[in-house]
Amino acid sequence: MRKYLFLSSAQRFSDVALLLLRVFVGLFLIANIWDRVASHQEMHAFAGFLAQHHFPNPEILAPVSAYSQLLVGMAFVLGLFTRWAGIICAVNFAIAIAMVDIHGGMRAVFPAGCLVVIGLYLATHGAGRLSVDAALRANEVPRAKNAGVRLKK
Repeated sequence: MRKYLFLSSAQRFSDVALLLLRVFVGLFLIANIWDRVASHQEMHAFAGFLAQHHFPNPEILAPVSAYSQLLVGMAFVLGLFTRWAGIICAVNFAIAIAMVDIHGGMRAVFPAGCLVVIGLYLATHGAGRLSVDAALRANEVPRAKNAGVRLKK
């Protein structure tokens, strides 16, 4: 009864769910920034948008923001440097909330807020087993021989 109440058997799909989350969010970030990266006019318009919202040095920040989103999206899809990508994602969209979205209320904050939370999740949990990070053994934390807490069996 307990296993049905808490759906503990669903845990066996956690690696696939994490892969789907990473790929979906990564492709979303890539698709939504590609026009700015591919077109000088779109990048210039983005810099104008940043200037309108009182960002300092919008001509510098526009490409920094756009290319960081592109790289974060690619990192999420591949599961490569996922923890760093999660931090960059969270910081980038927290700034977007603070400078732009906060003025539009909760509905305006929600999309960027989700990306902040997803970025924080991936920064703290990593990419999971189905990733380049896992293949490179980047998720393993080296430990001292006798460090940590051991529970009695």
